[in-house]
Amino acid sequence: MAGISIGLGIAAPARVYVAPASVYVAPPVVAPAPPVAYAPYVPVVAAAPVMVPTVGISLGWHYGRDRDGRRWWGRRERAARRHG
Repeated sequence: MAGISIGLGIAAPARVYVAPASVYVAPPVVAPAPPVAYAPYVPVVAAAPVMVPTVGISLGWHYGRDRDGRRWWGRRERAARRHG
């Protein structure tokens, strides 16, 4: 049976990926690094610290005061009077 078939269709064209042909490229020539003694001096640059306002809490005894709040000087004499 012979015949002619005619039809209509709707289709989106598909992308066709064509890989590039492989081309040989010689590896780059890398010169060895100079010795450390002859290397140029590179100054170390560090970013300045960011100043952030903070609240400081200092623990301990300060300003020449003893633990009981009295002045440091005369501590031995007070202890001698207190302990007889």
